[in-house]
Amino acid sequence: MLEILGQCAHVQIPDVSEETLRYYRSGTILWAVQQLWSLFLPCFFLMTGWSAKLAAFAEKRRRFWYGSLALYLLLFIALYQLLSLPLSMYSGYFRPQSYGLSLQSLPEWFVYYGKGVLLLAISALAFVWIFYVFLRKSPKRWWLYGTFAGMAIGFFMMVVQPIWIDPLFNDFGPMKDKELEQQILSLASQAGIHEGRIYEVNKSRETNMLNAYVVGFGHTKRIVLWDTLIQNMTTPQILFVVGHEMGHYVLHHMWWSFCYFSFLMLFIFYIAYRWAPSLASRFQSRFGFVQLSNIASFPLFLFLFTFLSLATDPLSLFVSRTMERQADRFGLDMTHDNQAAGEAFVILQQKNLANPRPDRFTIFWRSSHPSLQERVDFTNSYCPYEDSYNLKSSPK
Repeated sequence: MLEILGQCAHVQIPDVSEETLRYYRSGTILWAVQQLWSLFLPCFFLMTGWSAKLAAFAEKRRRFWYGSLALYLLLFIALYQLLSLPLSMYSGYFRPQSYGLSLQSLPEWFVYYGKGVLLLAISALAFVWIFYVFLRKSPKRWWLYGTFAGMAIGFFMMVVQPIWIDPLFNDFGPMKDKELEQQILSLASQAGIHEGRIYEVNKSRETNMLNAYVVGFGHTKRIVLWDTLIQNMTTPQILFVVGHEMGHYVLHHMWWSFCYFSFLMLFIFYIAYRWAPSLASRFQSRFGFVQLSNIASFPLFLFLFTFLSLATDPLSLFVSRTMERQADRFGLDMTHDNQAAGEAFVILQQKNLANPRPDRFTIFWRSSHPSLQERVDFTNSYCPYEDSYNLKSSPK
């Protein structure tokens, strides 16, 4: 290990284990199955007429409009989740268990799963009706008004997520290592973050994986570290990881992401506005409706939004990878510890069973971060501060 900060590193990624390669290959297959399932299931509800039957059933039992919409949504979500349960159990429980990544018991997993479904149902009841009001009141402009509503809802959810939603799934608390906390706060001060909040999450009771992330807006913004990451990394490695997350703050990545996804939502809503009427008219006999303002059209919009999101994923992932590269650079500029950064990436690769050299398809369609090999190569070569350090260190 290099002992002098301010010099480039010489980190190499160890040989990839066969278990990691199996996890990677099975993950590619699982991803493909999940995408196909997410497109098939809405089509199934539409082509079998189930959606129209659910809507008719809801209308008979709730005479006022919102009541029938709410009953439909609850029935649809219940059936959708029931049909998806085997795939959800495999991807969320059995597969991580088989690779030693998860420590959850099956009852614990069901509690998490139930919380997620309940949160989904509450969100649907709270927000979906807004879009159907626009569909009823403004059939030619709903896509524009829907985008503005979606932006407001998205901003609201990002603000409240750290304080209302995340604590439902994780146990957040102050950092136990107060010396490390002070070093992180000092680094935050150097980065221009004077009101930073650092939280430690007790994840070691349920997983062996490592993670850190930035979340929230305004007074709810915070940097979150899993305790598994703190347990498996040295202080210099943790400081680089935190410096990377601080980069997302300082470089305004959350705002840039919000603007990007707002424009993306506008595009998706507009294409859905153009395609949905012709599809509803063409398959009226199978769908059981022709008016898009009918809540039975919900799976049609779900299919279109899923399809268009998948089609635009390569661009969204490219934007994400670009921001991650910028945050890596920021973390190195803050710490000047390339060796610790490269070693941190190696630890992440080994603990999370990540393939450091994914194929081009995976990078294009699935990767929100640069490959670990690319990130290690960057830490080995990026050191603009080396020359200035050598000048300061040279004997007079």
